[in-house]
Amino acid sequence: MDTTEQLHELDADGWRRGLYDDIKATFRAPFVNWIFRTATANEPAFTRYAWGQVKPLFETRAFARLSVEYRDAVLSRLDVPRYRRPQAGVSPAAYAELRGQLATFDVVGPRLAVLFETMDRALHDGDVGTERATGRAATQPYPGWLDRDRGRPPSMVDAPPEAAADTADRMCAFHVQWPGFAGRVWADAEPELEGGAFEEACEATSALVDEFVAGAAYRPQLAPETLRGAGFDEETVDGARELFRTFNSGPVETVLPALPVWAASVGSAGERSL
Repeated sequence: MDTTEQLHELDADGWRRGLYDDIKATFRAPFVNWIFRTATANEPAFTRYAWGQVKPLFETRAFARLSVEYRDAVLSRLDVPRYRRPQAGVSPAAYAELRGQLATFDVVGPRLAVLFETMDRALHDGDVGTERATGRAATQPYPGWLDRDRGRPPSMVDAPPEAAADTADRMCAFHVQWPGFAGRVWADAEPELEGGAFEEACEATSALVDEFVAGAAYRPQLAPETLRGAGFDEETVDGARELFRTFNSGPVETVLPALPVWAASVGSAGERSL
């Protein structure tokens, strides 16, 4: 897939726009993540098929429990600095926007972790739903109130201000709209994020995701042979395998667990128990 190609929400129409609406509603997010915009631009039919396969995983109480435990696994291990508006050094309106955008990333973090792990495993004949959980939560519906209407759409800035470039590169979580705040919070949080406690948090979140995916009540039909049988050609299958294998490794292993930290720094982290 050409990762420079994206179908943005404003350019989507017909069933593609409906797909985006469904993704946003299921992910409890006010925007469509890059991975979906890229996949839809390159392989729309595959993206529609794949979303239909993985969507049920995010609609259960078991996933809701995973999402709050994921957040708690990070925040219970770290001493996160808290910035009220005066300490953040921004206007009241900007502070509200900042809190909303960081809340959005706090919401989508565990969802992306499960999406990447599930897609990567399923596309490589890995273990998804091979140790199915038998408790009621495995198939109970996701609580309607949890993470509803928490966030705001993130700013789509093509390039961060030069003064914040290093901070943006290192935080990796969102485009820096407030370079003064971003630099301050990174300087204060860096010792925590580079210490042993955060390493433990990353291991804990990885274990939670692994347990959830292996115990999923619904098994996505995304094995290469199944996809070929559904009419997808070799180029599509190989492209999807490469895309999700890439995104399920490397920086994402530490970027996603860090998202609750940024939200907690302005008091916009979500629930930590269910």
